[in-house]
Amino acid sequence: MQELGNAINDSLSESDRIAEAIGEIKRAGYDVFLVLEATIGFNRRDENAEGEEENQPDVTEEPKRTFEATGKIKFTSQDHRFLRALKIAVDDENR
Repeated sequence: MQELGNAINDSLSESDRIAEAIGEIKRAGYDVFLVLEATIGFNRRDENAEGEEENQPDVTEEPKRTFEATGKIKFTSQDHRFLRALKIAVDDENR
């Protein structure tokens, strides 16, 4: 998995097209911050699957994280204005 991440990073770093686009943005007077997030999933193949190799390393998946609300959220008037600008309705109970 680390090798795949390194390969992706290297290909982006060495891309002339990306370097040119970033150069144009910088020449226009902007600082550039490039942050990419990649989600790479692994599924173990069925042991009876056709063509499976014997010597594959074991890859364990991280358990799914769950979150639970523990209380009410207090919104400020600025929060309400922001949400209204995004056309997100907030019940009046939270004011």
